[in-house]
Amino acid sequence: MKKSSKDILVIGFALFAMFFGAGNLIFPPYLGKITGNKFIISALGFIITGVGIPFLGIVACTKSGGNFENMAKKVGKGFSILCGTALFLAIGPMLGIPRTAATTYELTVRPIFPSMSPILSMIIYFSINLCFILKPSKIIDNIGKYLTPILLIALLTIIVKGSISPIGTLVNTGKNFVFSNALKEGYQTMDALGALVFASVIVSSVNNKGYKGKENLDITIKSGMVAIIGLAIVYTGLMYLGAQTSSIFKGDISKTLLLLNISKMSLGNIGSILIGIAIGLACFTTSVGLITAGATFFENVSKGKLPYKLNAIIIAIASIIIGSFGVDKIISISAPVLSILYPVAITLIITTLLHRFIKNDLVVKATVYTALLFSIFGTLSSLGLKINLVDSLLRIIPLSESGFAWIIPTLICFFISSIFVKKLNFPIDLNKKSINLYDEN
Repeated sequence: MKKSSKDILVIGFALFAMFFGAGNLIFPPYLGKITGNKFIISALGFIITGVGIPFLGIVACTKSGGNFENMAKKVGKGFSILCGTALFLAIGPMLGIPRTAATTYELTVRPIFPSMSPILSMIIYFSINLCFILKPSKIIDNIGKYLTPILLIALLTIIVKGSISPIGTLVNTGKNFVFSNALKEGYQTMDALGALVFASVIVSSVNNKGYKGKENLDITIKSGMVAIIGLAIVYTGLMYLGAQTSSIFKGDISKTLLLLNISKMSLGNIGSILIGIAIGLACFTTSVGLITAGATFFENVSKGKLPYKLNAIIIAIASIIIGSFGVDKIISISAPVLSILYPVAITLIITTLLHRFIKNDLVVKATVYTALLFSIFGTLSSLGLKINLVDSLLRIIPLSESGFAWIIPTLICFFISSIFVKKLNFPIDLNKKSINLYDEN
């Protein structure tokens, strides 16, 4: 096998494993259960926000030098620091990383060691994380070569067995807004945000393998394709298994318990062991990637005053404390936070990819701030915090009822600001070429 092909597979497998964390395992089966025979429609929506947008995020961030700060600087230096900090805290020690530890405890550790406390489990979990993280140059190879194949074998065994011998029949659950709800559930994977975080780790690994310039971008895109194809297959398979349970579990059931029941009904006791291995590896590889990227980010933002190793240890300690709250509590906290951050991240990704058609960074600033404003409005409304003027505005905006009030105003702002800049002949920004490092022009 050519060196580049081998590197693409190793990096692609590592990227798959870093993306495939707690939410990626527990959300698809639950979505399948509540949508039943409409699971294909649900899968398409989930894949768009859980696979497609993360892939675009990797590409956009790589075009910006593998650095989220470069993308966000087009809005402003202060915004870059604040948004970057909010992003890394949300997907890191405040929500994303603790969720991996909490899920590992509930589905991997507790079934085997029922007397072990969650705090002790998380101390052990993050101690092993730090053994990987404190030598960052080997992280991608260790994940891609050793951990991902085990994870894939465990997942595919459960999916194939459940597909060959279904545990239940597909039924119509009467669920409405299947597609839009699946799009929002894709938010919960945090993968679009994760793409902006993981890009720096991936680009660094590609650089260390000797690929520079446009070759770096080419290798990263191909590796990303490997990852997203794997994710799409696994998501659809897990959703199909969940859809089979619509006729079995009539009432409400927790996402983690549903996953455990599916694995046990498909493969008996060995299913519980396999899903435990899959969950443990999925969560572990994600937390390793997130802590690595977060520690690097805060080292860069502080200009070295907060060293990488110290940051990694602090993030691990904070994650132990928050992880002790449990999976369901962390998910309930994360929903409104992600509803605000996701539109901003998506807007930054798309404007970065469309940079050739954007003549001035004023367009990016106006568009991103519009996305931020209306995502805040939509989130406040969904939380029941009523503001008369805001509620009246949201009622006349298309897609508001589906939870996407930000999309139409953001598109309108993008087109109006683009026309405004063109009509007034604003000069092209001098920093555009430095931001898009891999363009020919």
